[in-house]
Amino acid sequence: MSAATDAVIPRILKTHEAELLEEWLREQLSAFRVGAKIFESELRSQSREFLNLLQQATQGGNVGDVQGPSYGRVRDMLGDISRSRSLQGFSPSETATFVFSLKRPLFARIRIELATDAESLATVTWTATELLDRLGLYTTEVYQKSREEVITRQQQELLELSTPVVKLWDGILALPMIGTLDSARTQVVMESLLQRIVETGADIAIIDITGVPTVDTLTAQHLIKTITAARLMGADCIISGIRPQIAQTIVHLGVDLGAVITKATLADAFRRALDMTGQRERVLKSRA
Repeated sequence: MSAATDAVIPRILKTHEAELLEEWLREQLSAFRVGAKIFESELRSQSREFLNLLQQATQGGNVGDVQGPSYGRVRDMLGDISRSRSLQGFSPSETATFVFSLKRPLFARIRIELATDAESLATVTWTATELLDRLGLYTTEVYQKSREEVITRQQQELLELSTPVVKLWDGILALPMIGTLDSARTQVVMESLLQRIVETGADIAIIDITGVPTVDTLTAQHLIKTITAARLMGADCIISGIRPQIAQTIVHLGVDLGAVITKATLADAFRRALDMTGQRERVLKSRA
């Protein structure tokens, strides 16, 4: 673009800011229902600020360099809008519409401005198209990244909630497990169990796998790693919830659990733990 055509977009943004704002707002309001997710006053404020920042960014001369320093504040604003709208329940297309809906009013002003210069009209229109497309795609990228961060955080929270370590009795902990045991979850299990062993000074940890649907070689290896880590902290482990199908699978896989105490139910494991800690009589007396 020449210097003359390069100045068209910032000039239009500055000279026709009020008209562009009203036309742009109408485009946005027709795209989605305002009030349920965002108020019109907030949308107006955001739109006005964006137009002002865009006008300042394009003044630098390199209109299409949206990754350049002149567009820093524009990117920051779009990033904030994308993240907030992802939390407010906007869809990716609704979020990107904030930028893409500016096309119609901006193109209309460009056509009026360059009505007698077909070559400049084509050049500036293409430049404006690329500019808004890049900014719109940027909002989508930030939106997607924000959603992925939320999902990752929720998955981590679910992992922590699905591996509670319960104190059954003095010196006896229980870790009821539900669902598939993979590498990521094993790490959470280890950290939770070892932390509770340190906090309570427990001597026995019961790992109940009643809620684990299947046991394969990898699952068995994860269990052994957890048991080994607990032993290094001074606590013996008992595995409960060994159903007939799981027992057959373990034998078929050739997994060696010979050094690990196993029980069919959590109740059986608790009784064994009481015997190991010499607390059976104490429990019976407390129930009498």
